[in-house]
Amino acid sequence: MKIYTRDGDDGTTGLYFGGRVAKSSEPIEVNGAVDEAQAMLGWARSLSEAGSVLNEQLISLERDLWVLMAEVATLPQNRHKLKANATLVTSSMVEALEKAIDHYSEQTTMPAEFVVPGENQISAALDVARTVIRRAERAAVAYALEGSFVVSYLNRLSDLAWTLARWAEGSVHLTAREPS
Repeated sequence: MKIYTRDGDDGTTGLYFGGRVAKSSEPIEVNGAVDEAQAMLGWARSLSEAGSVLNEQLISLERDLWVLMAEVATLPQNRHKLKANATLVTSSMVEALEKAIDHYSEQTTMPAEFVVPGENQISAALDVARTVIRRAERAAVAYALEGSFVVSYLNRLSDLAWTLARWAEGSVHLTAREPS
């Protein structure tokens, strides 16, 4: 299989369940920013110990972003084909992020003032990921998928990235127990 198809040479890209849109269209702008966010989370994960709580948490988030990108890359007339938690973001996915935020917040003394990023490599990578996630969120707000949890998911994800960055600043926490 070749990596190139030449189909996009006309400035369009294919969507999930069919159809093509301009590469500059709103859903592609959203997915481009989410793709960058996923890569940034991957960078943070690469700095963590394989198999650690943080590593596993970040893998889970990266996989969730595939779900989100599938939903965004689906034409409105094909939304009925999406499957909850597989190609459609659900309220339970948002709630899982809230639970994780609460879990890591309980293990960390949160700063009372603005944070200067860069305490360590992992927290810095997570802070960069947070900013990219916020950009993806802004793009998703502009796209406004009706009845979707995409914006809520991205909003909580950026909060979780911030929380994980603060948590990662205390290296003693990098092997703490997983959220239940």
